[in-house]
Amino acid sequence: MNRCIFNRLMGAGLAVPLGLSLALAMTPAAGAKEFRWASTTDPQTLDPHAVNSAPVLGFLNNVYEGLVRRDRDMKIEGALAERWRPLGAGGWRFHLRRDVTFHDGSAFTAEDVLFSYQRASAEEADVRSWFAPVREVKIIDDFTIDFMTTAPNPIFPGSIANFMIMDKDWAEANGTARTTTQAETYATLNANGTGAFRVAERSPGVRTVLEPFENWWGEREHNLTRAVFTPITQQATAVAALISGEVDFINPVPLQDVPRLEAAAGVKVQQGVEARVIMLGFAHKAETLKFSDETTESNPLADVRVRRAIYQAIDVDTLISKVMRGNAAPASLLVSPAMHGYSPDLAAREPFDPAASKALLAEAGYPEGFSFGLACPNDRYINDASLCTAVAGMVAKVGLTAKLNTMPVRQYWPELRADRFDMYLLGWSPGTFDAEHPVRFLLATPNAEKKLGSWNFGGFSDARIDELLPQIQRELDPDIRQSMLDEVHRRLQAEVAYVPLHVQPLVWGMKQTIEVTQRADNFFILRWVRVN
Repeated sequence: MNRCIFNRLMGAGLAVPLGLSLALAMTPAAGAKEFRWASTTDPQTLDPHAVNSAPVLGFLNNVYEGLVRRDRDMKIEGALAERWRPLGAGGWRFHLRRDVTFHDGSAFTAEDVLFSYQRASAEEADVRSWFAPVREVKIIDDFTIDFMTTAPNPIFPGSIANFMIMDKDWAEANGTARTTTQAETYATLNANGTGAFRVAERSPGVRTVLEPFENWWGEREHNLTRAVFTPITQQATAVAALISGEVDFINPVPLQDVPRLEAAAGVKVQQGVEARVIMLGFAHKAETLKFSDETTESNPLADVRVRRAIYQAIDVDTLISKVMRGNAAPASLLVSPAMHGYSPDLAAREPFDPAASKALLAEAGYPEGFSFGLACPNDRYINDASLCTAVAGMVAKVGLTAKLNTMPVRQYWPELRADRFDMYLLGWSPGTFDAEHPVRFLLATPNAEKKLGSWNFGGFSDARIDELLPQIQRELDPDIRQSMLDEVHRRLQAEVAYVPLHVQPLVWGMKQTIEVTQRADNFFILRWVRVN
C-alpha cells in the first residue's frame, strides 16, 4: 500500500469508515481448526486493569468482556450489558445480560461490575483515567447498575468499551482484589473472563494457548478448536515462519517484506489504516536533562522554541517515504482524520525548515545545540527503532545529539513511568475513537486523584486545556464541542506539546486459507477468525 493509496483510504474526516471490516460474518464451517498466530509484542500481563496498552487490551478482548464492545466497524454494541440509557441527573443505567457465566462456571452479576469498577478505578490501576467522569456506581439489582457521572456525559459508554469485567469471588480468592504493575500476581498469569475464549496455557514471552469457551453466551462465528499465540520479536523470523507454514498469521508485516509475501505461494497481505498516531514526547516538567553530556544544569526541552526547533528539523515526508516505505500519512494532531473531533483546518504541519530550527535554538540560548536522551521501543510500532534512528540523524543536522536508547516494550513502559528519558516515542490510538481521549490521557495535567494524564509521561500542563476537558466531556451540542476541541488542538500545536509524525498503517500477513476482520484499532479478535 503506497502513500497515495493510504491517503485515499484516510479520506476526508468521518466520510471514511471507522473500521475496515474486511471479512463478513458467516456461520461456522463444519470443520473446525487450530490457528497459530504471531506478533512482535507479547501481552505483558493477563490482568485487564494493570496496563492500558493495545497489546494487552487487544489480546484480552478475546478472554474478558466489558459492558459494551466494538463491532467490526468500531461501532458500540452490547456485550455484558444488553442495553443502556442516559440518566437525567448525569449518568448511565446499564441492564446486564442474564445467564452469563465466567470460565470457571460462576455466575455473572452486577456485583462483579461494581468490583471491577472499584479495582479498575483504584490509584494503582493503569486504566483509572477511564473513570475520571464517574462520581458513583450503584447496584440497582443483580442485573441493573448505574454509573453516575459528574455531569451529563454523552460519550461515556464508548469510553469504557475496553473496561473488562472480572469475577469478584475469583479475584478475592486468589489474592488479586487489587491490581499492580509492580509485581506478578495470580491475575498476571491466569484469567477468568466471560469471553469467547479461555486461557488454557500461559508462558510469558514463549506462548499462550486459548481455547473456545463452550458456554459463551454469544453466537459462534469462528471455526477454531485452539488458538496458539507466539511472540516473535524478530520480524524476519516471523516472515519466514509464515512462508514456511509454521504460523498462520503475523502482525505486523515488515513493510520491506510486503512484496515478498505478496509473491509467496499460499500467502496474502491485508492492508488498512490504523487509528494510531505516532509522535515524539518531551520531558516538560524535568528541571534538567537526564542524559546530556554537557547540558546538565537545565532542561532546554522545557522551552517551546527548542521543541519547535526539533519539530522543524524533522522531515516527515522523508520518514514516510524511506522508513515507512510510503505506507503512512503525515500527522499534525494527536488524532487522525477518521476520529470524531479532528480539526481539518489544522491539518497542515509546520514546514520542515532546518534553518528556522537553528535560528530558534540560537534564540533559546543553544547556538551550538546540546545532547539529550531519546528513548524508543524496538518491538512496539512499525519500524519504531528505525524511525528513531532516522529522527536522530535529522536533528543532528541542526546541532542536536540524540543519544538513542532502544528496548523491548516490556522494559519500555516501566522506563517511561520512572521518568528515565529526555524525549521519547509514543503511539496513541483513541479507544473511544474520539479526540477527547488523548486530551484526557496525554494532555491533561497528571492528577492521580482526578484520574487524569496517566500517559502524560513528560508532565505537560496547560491550565486552559484542563479547564476545557470537563466541558468537552459533557457538551451535547456537536458544534460547540468541536469548537472547544479546535481550541485544544491549537494550543497543542502552539506549545508543541508533542511532535506528531504520522498515522500508522495496518499490514497483516496470513495464509490464503485464513479469513480475519481488520479493525482500525489493530485489535485481533479471534471470534471472527476462520480457517478454511
